[in-house]
Amino acid sequence: MPAPVLLVTGAAGHLGRRVVEILLAQKAGTVIAGTRDPAKVADLVAKGAEARVIDFDKPETLAAGLKGVDRLLLVSTDSLTTRTEQQKRLVEAATAAGVKHVVYTSSPAPKPWPENVILNSHFWTEQALAASPMGWTVLRNNIYAEIILLGLANALKSGTLYTATGKGGRNYVTREDCAAAAAAALASDENGRRIIEVSGPAPVTQDEIAAWAAEIAGKPLVHVAIPGAALREAMVGAGLPKHYAEALVGFDVDAAEGFHATTTPVVKDLTGRAPTSVKEFLAANAAAIKAMA
Repeated sequence: MPAPVLLVTGAAGHLGRRVVEILLAQKAGTVIAGTRDPAKVADLVAKGAEARVIDFDKPETLAAGLKGVDRLLLVSTDSLTTRTEQQKRLVEAATAAGVKHVVYTSSPAPKPWPENVILNSHFWTEQALAASPMGWTVLRNNIYAEIILLGLANALKSGTLYTATGKGGRNYVTREDCAAAAAAALASDENGRRIIEVSGPAPVTQDEIAAWAAEIAGKPLVHVAIPGAALREAMVGAGLPKHYAEALVGFDVDAAEGFHATTTPVVKDLTGRAPTSVKEFLAANAAAIKAMA
């Protein structure tokens, strides 16, 4: 059997780049780094990847970029306000190009929610895949553990971590684990249609995170749960665009309602190794946490 031709979109970004690196290290086949700017993936080309222009806002680049591709990893784009149209456009182009299978990075509990640009875009992209004739694997990645560090920066300074998650648990998963799972799904010979939840080893609460971070930082930190509306207002008041605030609060509310607490063996099943826990992740980033305090 000839080696498969595998294309990763968003290859200049954190997740896409790491997936390409893993595929190259595993000699998984012909690996194509899809990006708007090939200059940004010159290092991947030096390691053996092929670079192709894949610009979601320039449909004329998609046919040439997808030519001969067997399997495609669609990394959700960073343009939140136009993501739905961008990704539906790529699904259509992949169908026309004869792509056999698409792996897509989604999120927990996507739903039609126009005000929430993240969950709404994931829902409609999943719908577009379902309506296509291609095989597909939807990876519903839980919240990145790296997001914790962003929230801790201000929290450690004030001594209070504000969220709208209540006592709900989140099964955070590291970006590295997501990249390894995506690479494995892309390089596999799976040709069916499946939705799989990519999670860490166990859900944790914000109370637990605050306690662990306080211990590492050597500084008091408590978690205070507030209503979603109050958190949204505070975010917008601090200068965050309304659609970003809506999306972030939406994730908190979903966590409070239990949608982020699912535990699955997906990472181990796909990669052969257990996912990193939140406590392990925080310990590995102890120096950064101490610097925040």
